Amino acid sequence: MNDTWHGGAAAVVALTFDVDAETPILAQGGRYARHASTMSHQSYGPDVGLPRILDLLDEMRVPATFFVPGWVAERRPGLAASIAERGHEVAHHSYAHRPPTSMTPQEERADFERALEVFQAQGVEITGHRAALWEATWLTTELVAEYGLRYDSSLMGDDRPYRVPAAGGEIVELPVHWSLDDWEQYAYLPEPHVGSVIESPAKVLDLWRAELDGMRHYRCLFNLCVHPFLSGRPGRARALRAFIEYAQECGDVSFARCRDIAAAAAADPSVPARPHRPPQVDPAVHPD
Repeated sequence: MNDTWHGGAAAVVALTFDVDAETPILAQGGRYARHASTMSHQSYGPDVGLPRILDLLDEMRVPATFFVPGWVAERRPGLAASIAERGHEVAHHSYAHRPPTSMTPQEERADFERALEVFQAQGVEITGHRAALWEATWLTTELVAEYGLRYDSSLMGDDRPYRVPAAGGEIVELPVHWSLDDWEQYAYLPEPHVGSVIESPAKVLDLWRAELDGMRHYRCLFNLCVHPFLSGRPGRARALRAFIEYAQECGDVSFARCRDIAAAAAADPSVPARPHRPPQVDPAVHPD
């Protein structure tokens, strides 16, 4: 990164991995802990998919950011540290993977703080955050700023980094979008319902290439969200490799961890601030 957030690249790729393990299922009901098949489907992520992805990143020599729920880090001691030891970033992804929009402000704060305590106890530095299911509330960015984190990656107000004002200080938003989430392509379970499609990796690779080409034209942030329990499976891991190879062959694309992109964006005066406040709602027009 040079004098602007993109460092002269046509597009910057942030490879991000949400290491959710069992949490998205348990967040829908603790009763699912009794479902052995479903729990094994989720544990495949950290147990099999994650090592495969880490080896792939080593071979391709690209950095990445891993968003880890505190519950996952707590129950798998050493997992978060092992990611950081390989040169990647570990970031905050809630404690229990309950979406903030489903919680009271007090519950959201408690969940946010509990995850931070886990990483602090493990000696893992945290500088960024991503809300579970990307369902941030208007409090979420306030918590990110209040606790001294530098960026969030949950909102969708741009396709480049932007600034978000908060009472605790301005933070950088690294926006996301459903088109760059493998969950929308691969997630399937009969119960609980988390998705109902299993797309061909070839189709997904074509989608991501097309999105990258568009972002190269407009000089954007390609913020790819991948889940080890989904894209860690063999054919999908090969598609991920093919995407990285394509981006590298373009010659005008760079790869960076989220914390490094956020630092470059914070230092770039051309990065805009976006209004961040709820719309005024007339109950007579839009009743609850």
